[in-house]
Amino acid sequence: MEKTDELVGVAEGAATVALGPPVRRVRPRPLGAALALTAGATAVLLLAGTAWLHHPAVQAWHTVCLAITVQALPFLLLGTALSGAINAFVPADLFTRVLPKRPALAVPVAGAAGAILPGCECASVPVASSLIRRGVTPAAAFAFLLSAPAVNPVVLTATAVAFPGSPAMVAARLVASLATAALMGWLWLWLGKEEWLRPLLRHRHTGHRHGHSRWTEFRLGFQHDFLHAGGFLVLGAMAAATFNIAVPRSVLDTFSGSPWLSVLFLAGLAVLLAVCSEADAFVAASLTGFSPTARLAFLVVGPMVDVKLIALQAGTFGRAFAWRFSTATTVVAVAVSVLTGGVLL
Repeated sequence: MEKTDELVGVAEGAATVALGPPVRRVRPRPLGAALALTAGATAVLLLAGTAWLHHPAVQAWHTVCLAITVQALPFLLLGTALSGAINAFVPADLFTRVLPKRPALAVPVAGAAGAILPGCECASVPVASSLIRRGVTPAAAFAFLLSAPAVNPVVLTATAVAFPGSPAMVAARLVASLATAALMGWLWLWLGKEEWLRPLLRHRHTGHRHGHSRWTEFRLGFQHDFLHAGGFLVLGAMAAATFNIAVPRSVLDTFSGSPWLSVLFLAGLAVLLAVCSEADAFVAASLTGFSPTARLAFLVVGPMVDVKLIALQAGTFGRAFAWRFSTATTVVAVAVSVLTGGVLL
């Protein structure tokens, strides 16, 4: 019996030498899943015949998807570059020293600080994740995430150009966006749970490590964040393009007659269209059949919740956070838009 066990052990050792150590199963990365999905969809179209590629609907879908991706890509680059720079060059305790110590006061301050980032929601997500990793309370980082795409000077200037002679729309967008960001930050303080955030985000090392090149850390951080978020950006653009092509324009006229349905419809439309916050004002201005309050809801909800942003949040913070936070943000943004529009518009 002992000789048999010895022979079995020798055989197992030989197999290990010949075949190498057991292969460890690695979970697929989100970027890999996004690229695999894109490749799979392309393969289906090719197998179905090249005639499909020249179909007007397919060409329109390709154009919209590419336009959304190209429109958002520069701001995603900006956001990931800022995230990498914060991680490599900014002292770890800077943000905790600048923001008020009390989280309830840090939330509105962080929301107002969103005006300094001239970009869209694609840039705010990686920056917010970097702030959390540097010790900023998540409630303040989320207030910054929501306000930055909607209250920065570039977006407000575009809104003023899109609505000439209507400064009330610019003021309403500013007030409603800041109020929504602050309310969501306070709501996270009240109901948010840390376990909803991705464990990698909570435990990932941040800050400059002694003996390492800051530029190397910047390059590695930028590369990780950009590749990670880029896959979700592609998925969000694909979903938004599908909606643009599948839903006929006549549906817009069906909802424009009801004050309440028009608000809800344009809020949902903003989520699905995923228009960049620097261009959404011109889309809202073109929806002349809807009330000013409904168009305000479109301008407030869009930069805070859309399919592209939900995908980016899911990839950065985790799906448990993304669905809860996006749903709550939509409800709060619609309610605040209705109240603000009733007063200012």
